[in-house]
Amino acid sequence: MSGVVYMMSDKPRGVIYTGVTSDLQGRVWEHRNETQQGFTQKYKVKNLVWFETHPNIVLAIQREKSLKRYLREWKIELIEGFNPTWIDLYESIAALENVYRPHPNTRQWGDYN
Repeated sequence: MSGVVYMMSDKPRGVIYTGVTSDLQGRVWEHRNETQQGFTQKYKVKNLVWFETHPNIVLAIQREKSLKRYLREWKIELIEGFNPTWIDLYESIAALENVYRPHPNTRQWGDYN
């Protein structure tokens, strides 16, 4: 089962939420429709602005934990590198691809080949 790390926001350069899932479309739908109480409901975070896919959920969770330690500006750079105008990507999930590739010298490289 593949994994996806994603970021959602309320507006360009606004609140940023980072999450992980094995079903991106379903999970974003839950955020948008406020099916659960929490951070995204409180801050009206409904726009999918960035995501990347991983070969399995374990690697996606590791990446999510890493991204949560990133400085806000680094997250903004990551988002704007993939989605410069911060448009909501929800309707385009199936048409977009952003596969994470670790640096070839890292020990995780073999997990992605």
